[in-house]
Amino acid sequence: MAEREKGPAFRQVVLDCVDARVLAEFYRRLLVWNYRPGDEPPRPGAEDKDWLVLRNPDGGAQLAFQQVDRLEEASWPDSGPVPQQLHLDLTVDSVEELEAQHARVLELGGRLRLDRSDDPEEPLRVYADPAGHPFCIFVA
Repeated sequence: MAEREKGPAFRQVVLDCVDARVLAEFYRRLLVWNYRPGDEPPRPGAEDKDWLVLRNPDGGAQLAFQQVDRLEEASWPDSGPVPQQLHLDLTVDSVEELEAQHARVLELGGRLRLDRSDDPEEPLRVYADPAGHPFCIFVA
């Protein structure tokens, strides 16, 4: 059997945002992940970082947040001037869990962009995070 060619290892997805802490906190609470050591919120009055990383406690890929001066919100899934460019896919095991996560997303500051939760083949919802990045939660 021929040896498989090896490529670079996948490390993380990086999201641009105008407030790295706000977006990192949204995903930290939604995914129930942890800050990389040293990226926890600073003491009151201390300057915050403009690059933060969240780690999955089960291992694997990370999610990073890079602060930028301005960022246009993606218009996807609606047609519009700003394409999605990238979105995150998150999965749950059941329609009941999809409903529970819907309430959490809204509570954490996400916004519903498209609701196909009644789709018999692949129930899903598309959201925008607080920075306007689209992400999907669907039943897998």
